[in-house]
Amino acid sequence: MNKFDIDCRVYYEDTDAGGIVYHANYLKYMERCRTEWVRALGIKQQYLLEQSLGFVVIDMSIAFKKSAKLDDIVNVSCELLKTKRASLLFSQEITHNNQTLVVAEVKVACVNTELSKPVPLPSELVDRLKEGNPQ
Repeated sequence: MNKFDIDCRVYYEDTDAGGIVYHANYLKYMERCRTEWVRALGIKQQYLLEQSLGFVVIDMSIAFKKSAKLDDIVNVSCELLKTKRASLLFSQEITHNNQTLVVAEVKVACVNTELSKPVPLPSELVDRLKEGNPQ
């Protein structure tokens, strides 16, 4: 399947005292990429929330290879590896100047936000995935 990617600038707030990206902030970059992927499919998060639907990370494996620094522009990608009835599995990578900084596999589940219980993926998302990935 096609990769989807976005660029993110590293801001001062993303870094530790030495100007290196704090490890937890890479998770924010990956979340942002997945959110933009859904938007590129033509589905807005607000629309999902109005239906009491959301996505939660239920499993992740991550490897930190190199560090990003203040003012770097990092490229964040996501690639859908597997679709199940109520979950999606992504491969994600963060790079800078064609060097891999972080790699991860992220599994997200679709949940009813009022009940905090898994529910099937919305039909709109399933239909868009059948049509092909964004970008």
